[in-house]
Parts: sequence; C-alpha cells; structure tokens
Amino acid sequence: MKKIFKGLKTYLIFVFFVFSILMFFVFEHTMSYKKINNLENQKSIVHKLSQLDKNDIELALIQFNGKSTQLHQEIDKLMMYYKYNFSEDYILDNSNEYRADVNQLSKLTDTFNEDAHVYYEDILKNKKENLKETDEEIEAKKALDDSLSAVITHINNMLLKHIKYDEQKFSIIQDISIVAFIIVLFFTFWYRYRLNKIYKDIEFLYQVDKDKKGYEIFSIEADAIALRMNRKVITNDNPTMLDKVTGINNYKGMLNSYSHKKGLKDSNFTSVTVINIDNFSKTHRPYPQDITQSILKKVAYTISLYEQPVDVIARTDYNQYTIILSRSTKEQCFKDVELIRESIADLKFNVPNVGTERITVTGGHVNKPNNTNLEEAIKQAKEILNYAITTGKNKIFQTRDMAQRDMH
Repeated sequence: MKKIFKGLKTYLIFVFFVFSILMFFVFEHTMSYKKINNLENQKSIVHKLSQLDKNDIELALIQFNGKSTQLHQEIDKLMMYYKYNFSEDYILDNSNEYRADVNQLSKLTDTFNEDAHVYYEDILKNKKENLKETDEEIEAKKALDDSLSAVITHINNMLLKHIKYDEQKFSIIQDISIVAFIIVLFFTFWYRYRLNKIYKDIEFLYQVDKDKKGYEIFSIEADAIALRMNRKVITNDNPTMLDKVTGINNYKGMLNSYSHKKGLKDSNFTSVTVINIDNFSKTHRPYPQDITQSILKKVAYTISLYEQPVDVIARTDYNQYTIILSRSTKEQCFKDVELIRESIADLKFNVPNVGTERITVTGGHVNKPNNTNLEEAIKQAKEILNYAITTGKNKIFQTRDMAQRDMH
C-alpha cells in the first residue's frame, strides 16, 4: 500500500508536470496569435501612412506623427513578445533568426517613416509655393513606395516563417500529447485497479461477520492489520497468555504467538532481546506498588509502539521483557531495539517525597539463526544481559560485546 501511494504521488506529479507543459504551449499559442495580429496591424498602419489625405496636408502630417508613433509602439510590443519565445529559444533554436528579423523590421520601418515624412514635407512645400508636382516630390514618392514595398515584403516573410515555426511547435505538442495520453491512460486504469483492491481490503477488514474467509488480501498493510486483529482475538480468548499487569504476552503467550507468527517472517532476520529495568527487581523494590505497576505498564507500552505484526513482545519476569523482532536486516533489528531503549530512557515518573525519576533498561541482543530454537536464543540473550549488567546500565549489548569478557 505504501508503494502504491508513493507511486500515485509520483504519478500525480507527472500529470501536473505534463499539464504544466501543455499550459506553457497554450500560453505560447496565445503569444503566437498576438504576434500575428501585431504584424498584420503594422501592415495596416504602414498602408495608412502611405495613403494619407493630400488635400489637407497639415492634418495629414498630424496623422502621420500619430501613426508613426503607433508603429514604433507596435515594434516595441513585438520585441516584448519575442522575449517570451521560450520554445524558440530552447526547443526550435531559432531565436537569433527571430531577433534578426525584428531588428531588420525596425530598420525598414525607420526608413519608411523617414521617406514618408520627406514625401509629405515636399507636398506641403509645393502646396505653399503653389507648385505642381516636382521632380523632388516624384523621387520622394518613389522612395516611399520602395520602402513601403520593403516593409510589407519583410512582414509577409515573417508571417510565413511564423506559420512554419507554429507547425513545428504543433508537431512537438502533438507528440507530447499522444505520449502523455497513453501514459496517463495506462496509469489511470492501473492505479484504479490497485486502489479498488485496497478498497476491497478495507471492506474485508471492516466487515464484522468475516464471511469472506476465502478472500485473498492484496496489500501488506491490510494483511498486517488482519494479523493484529486475529492476534487480539486469540489473546482475548486466552487470558492465561496475558501478563495481568501490563496486558502484553506472558512467557506462555510469547511461545504461543511466536509459533503462530514464525511462518510469516519470509526471508526476514529474527532477533531476540531480553531487557531488564535497571535498579528494579523482586528483591529490590524501591517504589510503592502503584508506582511499580505504572513503571511496568509504561515500559510495556513503549515497547509495543515499535511492535510490527510479525513481532512478539512479552513480560517474562518481574522486571524483564523479551522482544522478538523480524526485520529485513540484522542492523535494523538492533537499531529498533536501540530506539526502544532510548524511548524508555526518556520516560519520567514522579515519586512522592523524592521527585522525578528516570527509567532505564539494560539488555542482551542476539540474532537468531534459523537452526536455533527460541529457548536457546533467549538463553544466549540472557547470558549477554547478565554480562551487560556487570558493566553498567542503560545499554544494549550484542554477541560481539562478549568478546571483551572473554579477553579478560
């Protein structure tokens, strides 16, 4: 179940990433329309500038100045649009060509504006002097027509290139969309199938009468919960297997639970740890009974926080607990036992007329080979525990720590 939800999170991030890319291309498509509209608008302005009313030349010059300014603003807008051409920069790699075209358009537009200004100035001059069309006006008109043709031709070329670039981008979007659709379609049905399996597991766990006895549980977590539920049923039905003070297994319950669970460990490593509460024994009872029982319950509860479905924990003596763990590595077994010891060391309790006291434990830890029975492993763990007690407290010794004793 953990793997499924982890994969589902990755899948959702992938979907978000794909749609982000598609939204980026939608944004670029919008910018593409704006660029086309901008170029078409420039063509319209240029045509209007070349066809101003010559009868009222003063008004024509005023209109010329306004249209000329508007034309420069459109050039600036086009520059800004090309600044956001990320696909051209990073995918099509034609940004240099784009910028060169825009710069060339800007130069041609400046030339056109100068030629148009000269032409209308010549008309105004001839009108004031009551002269007919002069050679200068004819040359200015020819220059204006040439610059107009150059601007229109360049804009048309840019529009054709733009269409070509859009076709290339559309081809990329099409490929991405097809691949993304196939991936999303596959994983949608894949995760729908697996989530439906998980839902059926939950339904199985939720049902009271358990009429689906032949149901095969799909997820490890649901299987673990089912094992816990079954274990609780067995324990409740067998109070003689419970420790009366802590509510966890006693020695008999430990042997019974282990016999039920040892076939569920697969290829995991099994460890056995026996721990003693420090400064606390049958012969040494420093606290009243209610505080003593509270300490025993706290220690048992703390150990149970680390218990997994295939683990077994038990109170096997007055101040002694046996912890049987099943983990993927030997190192993880010892690491979890160390975590239990550290968590117990964080426990505090109040003693009347004394104050706050801490609880610590000392333990012996062994890795149980498959060819060694549980009783033998517990015996080895107790031997290591006894040696650990002679060296201090609040520690967990392993088999290798016994080498120090043998050296002495």
